Amino acid sequence: MPALARTALAAGGLTDVNFGLTLWTIVLFVIFAVVMTKLGWRPLLQAVEEREKRVRDSVEGAQRASTEAQGLLAQHRELLREASREREEIIKRALAEAEKLKAELSARARAESEQLLKRARDQIERDKAQAIQELRAQVAEIAIAAAGKIVESSLTPQVQRKLVDDVITALPQKVK
Repeated sequence: MPALARTALAAGGLTDVNFGLTLWTIVLFVIFAVVMTKLGWRPLLQAVEEREKRVRDSVEGAQRASTEAQGLLAQHRELLREASREREEIIKRALAEAEKLKAELSARARAESEQLLKRARDQIERDKAQAIQELRAQVAEIAIAAAGKIVESSLTPQVQRKLVDDVITALPQKVK
């Protein structure tokens, strides 16, 4: 068996080149490469390119959406600032109007109270004058009655009346 092993080793060694097998391997590789190029490689490249295009479009769309969102956010913030400014202006106007109304109502109340006080004073003056008149009339009647009893026979009614009028004229100066 040693002779058989030697021939087997000599016929199939690593350094032996079989030109028929090499030629058929190269021919099959070329046919495989052509078939793969025609049938597999182009569709595969197209699928990869389409996927790459979809990914690129998605990224661009996301960037556009992000840009739009940033713009909308900035616009929203500006609207909030504007609304806040308008709210502050409305509050300021309302406070100013409230102060103005308060001042007007206070002035009106003060004027009405002064008017009521003046009317009350005028009424008191009128009532006082009327009371003085009534008092004069009563004093005059009492004086006439007293004078009539005391001096019934010696004085005439005209003289009595003049005497009472003089007393009444002197009376208000003492009452006041």
